[in-house]
Amino acid sequence: MSLQSPPAGTATAGLPHSAELEQEREQGSAAPPEAEEDGEDEEDEEEEGEKERDKLPPIPAACGAAAGGLERGAKNQFSTFSSFITTINQKKEGTGNRNSPTQLVIPSIKNVRDLPSICLDVRQKQRISIDTLPQELKAPVPPEPSLPIRNKTVKDFQDDIEKAKSSGDWKAVHDFYSTTFDSFLEINAVFKVDVNSPFNTTEDSGINAKFVNVVYDALLNTPQDVQKSVLKGIINGLLQEWKGPRTKDDLRAYCILLQNPQFSNTSTYVIYAHLLRQIAALTEADHHFLVHWSKKISQRRFKQVVDRLLQFISLRLFPAKPEEFPPMVKCTWWIPSATKVLALFNAANSLISPPIISYTDFYNSTLDHIDLMEEYHNWQCYGNSHRFSFCQYPFIISIAAKKVIIQRDSEQQMISIARQSLVDKVSRRQKPDMNMLFLNVKVRRTHLVSDSLDELTRKRADLKKKLKVTFVGEAGLDMGGLTKEWFLLLIRQIFHPDYGMFTYHKDSHCHWFSSFKCDNYSEFRLVGALMGLAVYNSITLDIRFPPCCYKKLLSPPIVPCDHNTLVGICDVTLDDLFQIMPELAHGLSELLSYEGNVEEDFYSTFQVFQEEFGVIKSYNLKPNGDKIPVTNQNRKEYVQLYVDFLLNKSIYKQFAAFYYGFHSVCASYALLLLRPEEVEILVCGSPELDMSALQRSTQYEGYQKTDVTIRYFWDVVLGFSLDLQKKLLHFATGSDRVPVGGMADLNFKISKSETSTNWLPVAHTCFNQLCLPPYKNKKELKQKLIIGISNAEGFGLE
Repeated sequence: MSLQSPPAGTATAGLPHSAELEQEREQGSAAPPEAEEDGEDEEDEEEEGEKERDKLPPIPAACGAAAGGLERGAKNQFSTFSSFITTINQKKEGTGNRNSPTQLVIPSIKNVRDLPSICLDVRQKQRISIDTLPQELKAPVPPEPSLPIRNKTVKDFQDDIEKAKSSGDWKAVHDFYSTTFDSFLEINAVFKVDVNSPFNTTEDSGINAKFVNVVYDALLNTPQDVQKSVLKGIINGLLQEWKGPRTKDDLRAYCILLQNPQFSNTSTYVIYAHLLRQIAALTEADHHFLVHWSKKISQRRFKQVVDRLLQFISLRLFPAKPEEFPPMVKCTWWIPSATKVLALFNAANSLISPPIISYTDFYNSTLDHIDLMEEYHNWQCYGNSHRFSFCQYPFIISIAAKKVIIQRDSEQQMISIARQSLVDKVSRRQKPDMNMLFLNVKVRRTHLVSDSLDELTRKRADLKKKLKVTFVGEAGLDMGGLTKEWFLLLIRQIFHPDYGMFTYHKDSHCHWFSSFKCDNYSEFRLVGALMGLAVYNSITLDIRFPPCCYKKLLSPPIVPCDHNTLVGICDVTLDDLFQIMPELAHGLSELLSYEGNVEEDFYSTFQVFQEEFGVIKSYNLKPNGDKIPVTNQNRKEYVQLYVDFLLNKSIYKQFAAFYYGFHSVCASYALLLLRPEEVEILVCGSPELDMSALQRSTQYEGYQKTDVTIRYFWDVVLGFSLDLQKKLLHFATGSDRVPVGGMADLNFKISKSETSTNWLPVAHTCFNQLCLPPYKNKKELKQKLIIGISNAEGFGLE
């Protein structure tokens, strides 16, 4: 098999074909342990594949490829691909030293009672316990082989490039590239800052990043034979025989090779796949180093590596030209390898605050088009077995795809419960009633909170059924509008400052739980259930909770069986307090940086004072805290205990009720897939507005989209500031946020109002409908619209 010719800029012609690579493998490389586990059937397939290696058959069409890439079978996902064996040698004494690739998955999931009481968030697993590796994984370090001496500097290389461009003689450049990438030793000899230093710490990789960047930036602009020599050299490096564990020089070489821009071209994917396979198969201790070194890569390079990995996965799932790739059955390990390497970069990204790139940059939208429920069910059924599922790596699944999983999982639970209700009726020889298939909530407007609480408490077993709301004494069928109105009215009443359940903080524009003690916390459970019902029934709520709330809501993501286990308790920092009470957080921050004598100047003790119903009460932050002064030495402990008291301990009973209310509706293993930020988006929608998308999806009643009033309207709205656009959305829909599915999911409608043009626009938030009079000109429309949206009542505004 000869590799496909690339577009201009990358050369692969003349690379050794797979038969030559196999011959070299037979001379010095043993099959990886994964291949040995596959048994004789796999070896027979290998022999047949070797005969046809020079002429690979085309792989199936895109949909078939997608299915094949996620094929589940008895064989290990790292089944061998005979055309290019490059995994680590397991001969003789080396066999006992190698570890299989780290499986970043959750334990086998059967039921909640099998789960320990701690958080089983798979995202924690994917961060690989980076800072808590046992000592035995961190040493000893094998001796580094001596490196050849290479004295070329960045300036020398740049001078060679300039001379080659002007003279057309690329020999010096060709020699540099072919020598540098010929082996891992040569890569280190050129790019290691000091060849005589081991650089065995996670803090310093010892890589001359500037030199690496300059060499790679110039590579794609060199002649084809130069680029070809680099790929040949990489093949040589990957094919060398490995004995024993990797050295830090080997890890440096992997780190450098991952940044090669040539791997953006599909014609290099066979080589790229085997590089990824070797990296994925490293020990956890080696991954530990790669993760910490990766976080030192510049943001631009980091993003490029992540994008290449995502593109590799996408094109293996849905190849534009299937003939460019080996048959799917021969490389089922491609996608798992790439995903595991991507997990290392996700772990590196999570170690830095703020992160190098956004967590959304790890989303692969291609996965929106695969069978997500098959992925989810495999993950549920097989847990930490060898069956690969993207759900083991939820950072790669977009919020839109996660919403699909949650909704379908919810629907299946709804159907299951409704079916059971029907069977129970029939078994008792009672006439089935269609109402039994729904969660029917009947409330009086004058007793909205108490009636809602009673209904949801009484019908706790039906919470996973489809919600239908009826207002007592009012005719009408709930086609979605009444349900949304119920949510809006209930949230507005519960979050009103006079109600006392939540405190609104003007500085941060968010609500937080009142710390007042009471005898019954059932109303907090109601708020949690409302949030769960909103997610379950795809309703966007206008709730202003800080991000910390959603972090606590996933602590743990699965309700523990032991009711004595604490829930809703998470690690909180001063940054979390800044998002709720910025003034207090600023004061504590100043305490930490105060240069004077804290004990004498502040005269504080380990106590907190809170006003409750006009009475000042004190609470000790630690035993005998009222007798322990805050000093320069213990002020960090004081601040941490203070923050923990405010965000965890002082509101524990309130939040625990809220937690159990939410999980009484949303209890699902799908929550393990979610980040706190994603839970917030599912509940409240996304803050990112795209008014042009709203314009494209808007429906009209009484108007045509070409009418002059509609043209005026969109000219005005698209010219609004972001603040006014949010006010318009809030005015028309009850929330200034966008559902996960985007503006199209709003079902926004503009209706013609036959009232006088002296009237302001009117909105029906339950139906996301704006009633717009036919104003005479654009100026009048703009004036009336701004008055209307700026003086509408909003939740949390006083």
